Amino acid sequence: MSVDPRIHAITARIVERSKPTREPYLDRVRKAASKGVHRSVLGCGNLAHGFAVCSPAEKAALSGDVVPNLGIITSYNDMLSAHQPFETYPALIRAAAAEAGGIAQVAGGVPAMCDGVTQGQPGMELSLFSRDLIAMAAGIGLSHNMFDSTVYLGVCDKIVPGLMIAAMTFGHLPAVFIPAGPMTSGLPNDEKARVRQLYAEGKVGRDELLEAESKSYHGPGTCTFYGTANSNQMLMEIMGFHLPGASFINPGTPLRDALTREATKRALAITAQGNEYTPAGEMIDERSIVNGVIGLHATGGSTNHTLHLVAMARAGGIQLTWQDISELSDIIPLLARVYPNGLADVNHFHAAGGMGFLISQLLKKGLLHEDVRTVFGQGLDAYAIDVKLGENGAVHREPAPAISHDPKVLATIDQPFQASGGLKMLSGNLGSAVIKISAVKPERHIIEAPAKIFHDQASLNAAFKDGQLEGNFIAVVRFQGPKANGMPELHKLTTVLGILQDRGQMVALITDGRMSGASGKVPSAIHLTPEAKDGGPIAKIREGDIIRLDATTGKVNVLVDAAEFAAREPAVADLSDNDYGMGRELFAPFRAVAGAADRGASVLFA
Repeated sequence: MSVDPRIHAITARIVERSKPTREPYLDRVRKAASKGVHRSVLGCGNLAHGFAVCSPAEKAALSGDVVPNLGIITSYNDMLSAHQPFETYPALIRAAAAEAGGIAQVAGGVPAMCDGVTQGQPGMELSLFSRDLIAMAAGIGLSHNMFDSTVYLGVCDKIVPGLMIAAMTFGHLPAVFIPAGPMTSGLPNDEKARVRQLYAEGKVGRDELLEAESKSYHGPGTCTFYGTANSNQMLMEIMGFHLPGASFINPGTPLRDALTREATKRALAITAQGNEYTPAGEMIDERSIVNGVIGLHATGGSTNHTLHLVAMARAGGIQLTWQDISELSDIIPLLARVYPNGLADVNHFHAAGGMGFLISQLLKKGLLHEDVRTVFGQGLDAYAIDVKLGENGAVHREPAPAISHDPKVLATIDQPFQASGGLKMLSGNLGSAVIKISAVKPERHIIEAPAKIFHDQASLNAAFKDGQLEGNFIAVVRFQGPKANGMPELHKLTTVLGILQDRGQMVALITDGRMSGASGKVPSAIHLTPEAKDGGPIAKIREGDIIRLDATTGKVNVLVDAAEFAAREPAVADLSDNDYGMGRELFAPFRAVAGAADRGASVLFA
């Protein structure tokens, strides 16, 4: 089926808008590709350094231009559950490459931090900027010019977007993303949230809270709720960077290893030396980006991707806007209910039919571009599959099931959970913002209440403990944007505001900061731009001003006389405590040049 005319029109608009940047980008990619195997331009001394530790046979092979060399960019560390499984991947990849007649080398490592560890801590102020740093670090590894293709090992929040920016920057090289998969299911997410609320209310102690958290996050693999990390995996598959069915297979299983071996061999098959050359920069186009946005809406994915997708697209010369994302949300139905938009986790999602079923349902109604290029060498129809381990230990694929194995988790296109996606753009006299409403009850889509002003999340939490947050209100948490303090996630607000909402208060949040991929049931206008540090309208709000947040019409306004509001001086904040400690001083140059949230909050594309 051809793509829905509305999706076609939005895609065409993006293509036209992107021409001034996309065409020069493609010229650069094609010029780089035209130089042939890049290793051949290295001098003898350069090349000798590049293969000094290789075996004699490998040195002989790399001396010529025929045997492809696969560069591995890894985010391995053994503190973080999602990335610990990557410890064994290089050996597995090298062995698979040898079987395919190629060679593989670890080109470099990139940092991988965990937002779960740094939530509410000073280190969180480095988190968003780590995305661009990861892209730079990957660039250093690939700058040795030794490689004909690349594989990227990454999973979590900023790591995959950073790696994709690197893949687009080295767009003349083929790129395959290889995931590690989610950890097995532990304590149900709703039970974990319940214990968190009890702890916040002082009804259970730290020991009970730590026990619940430890039962939730208990082993190797990605956290099982549908936050940014698992949204990343969905994106890589629906955009064609993963092999079909690769996203949500648990670590340490025979199928996981089989998929890694298959991905390695595929990365070598699509180099310029073969007949299926698939440079990443040409493979990913405007249709691929639109497919990613559609997947985000259909699954109720992370709000962080309203930043990351914009930056990832810009790395390939593609100009994606929040307006594009918002308009696609009106077209794409919600097909998945995964925590925080439901009780299931990603293992339940996969068992219900997973990505293959989701893609098959969207294609059924023409709600995806099927005719895209992918690392698999076929269009997106090849991703509408169920993946299993074959009798010979290889990957086996068969058509996706026609019905969901669990209609409470994964719906059909004919009976979606709701008619539109979960992300919307808000605009008004406070600027532009993003809201995720897939888990917000309809009666809370409109909140009109007086403002309570805070300059950090700690102040709001302290006011809660002191019993100061009574009645209906909209919390304004400002000076949390990229230039102010690196735009940390304000995840610590979720529990407090959720408690107040459960008590019957009408509450909402407006902030120039981020929430997380776990943004849930409280209406939250986030990523507000211009930010307070730039003198944005949020800095002019005063305590008690009436604010109206209307997710139905996509508006966010302070109800103050326009002339009076314009005449107000914006508030200022002492941000000196954010300048030092836990490495924050190293990122002062990033804060100084960071772009606005609606441009990806990037230091690379400001």
